[in-house]
Amino acid sequence: QVQLEESGGGLVQPGDSLRLSCAASGRTQYAVGWFRQATGKEREFVAGISKSGRFTKYDDSVEGRFSFSRDTWRNTVYLQMNSLKPEDTAVYYCAATWTQSPMTVVMRANEYTNWGQGTQVTVSS
Repeated sequence: QVQLEESGGGLVQPGDSLRLSCAASGRTQYAVGWFRQATGKEREFVAGISKSGRFTKYDDSVEGRFSFSRDTWRNTVYLQMNSLKPEDTAVYYCAATWTQSPMTVVMRANEYTNWGQGTQVTVSS
């Protein structure tokens, strides 16, 4: 069981940037995903990265604004969020799961076995 620690959320204005971090315990590399849940809505996929770090997928709503980076040594994944919009406001959850292939990006929440506690992102003027 891997422990995930998220950080980086906060209150920002429209157009601002934030960087979320997801640090995994241990040295095993995992496929990682970010999901978000706004008040009164279902949890939705935001972005995912393969355990190799070479493959990524983004929801259409964040494509071109959000991007991944991965620090293998620290076993930490970062989600850079630029040009934030009020509709990006939500609790953001990091999730991780082991995959056999280093190329697999996991997009379905029910395929993730480990979840972080969530971090609040609020975009408001």
